[in-house]
Amino acid sequence: MKIINKRIRLNTKGVGDLVNITDKIAQLLQSSKLENGNVTVFNIGSTAAITTFEFEPGLIEDVQEMYEKIVPSNRHYHHDDTWGDANGFSHLRAALQGPSLTIPFEDTKLLLGTWQQVVLAEFDNRPRQRKIVIQIIGE
Repeated sequence: MKIINKRIRLNTKGVGDLVNITDKIAQLLQSSKLENGNVTVFNIGSTAAITTFEFEPGLIEDVQEMYEKIVPSNRHYHHDDTWGDANGFSHLRAALQGPSLTIPFEDTKLLLGTWQQVVLAEFDNRPRQRKIVIQIIGE
């Protein structure tokens, strides 16, 4: 069993930015030369999350609208009183979605559905540079 840790860095546009990172993960997996195991994708930070969905324009818009309905950005949150940065909604959305995802792989291929992509969901109210840890465990 071998463990490989890699990082992806990317710049986001701020709240509502959904970034397909599937190809970057697949490239790191290919370069690992590991055949079978698991890939963990972990966002460092508390105002973005990792998820999967079919990355197409209609669903991107649906997902953005869903987050706004569940945790509206236009209301006051107690966190906003603590730091004055008005991003309480960002932290709640990220906590709801979660910072990580584990994907099995076989024959050096991610075991994702035909239309399933891995997506970084940016919730912060400003552009950010994100660091994502990709940990590949396998043989």
